Amino acid sequence: MNRYGIIGYPLGHSFSRQYFTEKFAREGIADSCYDEFPLPDIQAFPELLAAHPDLRGLNVTIPHKEAVMPYLDALDETAAAIGAVNTIRIKNGHCTGFNTDAAGLEGSLQLLEQGKWLKPIAGASALILGTGGAAKAVAFVLRKNSIPFRFVSRHPQTDEQVTYASLQAMDFDSVRWIFNATPLGTHPIVDVCPELPYHKIHAAQLVYDLVYNPAETLLLQRAKAQGATVKNGLEMLFLQAEAAWAIWQKK
Repeated sequence: MNRYGIIGYPLGHSFSRQYFTEKFAREGIADSCYDEFPLPDIQAFPELLAAHPDLRGLNVTIPHKEAVMPYLDALDETAAAIGAVNTIRIKNGHCTGFNTDAAGLEGSLQLLEQGKWLKPIAGASALILGTGGAAKAVAFVLRKNSIPFRFVSRHPQTDEQVTYASLQAMDFDSVRWIFNATPLGTHPIVDVCPELPYHKIHAAQLVYDLVYNPAETLLLQRAKAQGATVKNGLEMLFLQAEAAWAIWQKK
């Protein structure tokens, strides 16, 4: 049996097992299964590998995209550049880390309105809510496409980061993109959203929430009410999952 799965904590929001289980059935992929492995502490990662010697690949979600890296034997160039891993290939006991979040996000943006949201505009910039592994993947895509950005953090540590409170005085006319790379609004705690000056959100903006469960978070509801273009992370999930599958199947 070829076993695949996902690690993170909690995993109640994840659609990954459903996606791959349906994929295996639809495409007639035999001798394969996909499991959820809730892992509160990344220090249990070696024990997980030892307990499941038939593991061939893992997806990685919050909060382990950065924390898992020291436990891996190698990183591909993209994962090393981003500084976060969401896919692990396991072969002969050797674990290699990859990042398919960036490819999933970029692919999703390419499909949205003929890719217009990947085109830089003079004077326009992006805000990335959060500073974790998912936020780093967003930053990678924006840098690749020459879109300037700032991270928004509760506890800024670099000049690239600003506080949520500082957004109240920020000129939002020049903010064209807002990416939520935090778990705020994820099922089952759906009645919360990032602390943004929502009255400043406008019709020339894209608000992209990497959260996909629920399909329309409170963030997206409030942004849509202001006329912004909104999109959730479900398409990104599907695209990164297919990229992960390709990595796992590569000879």
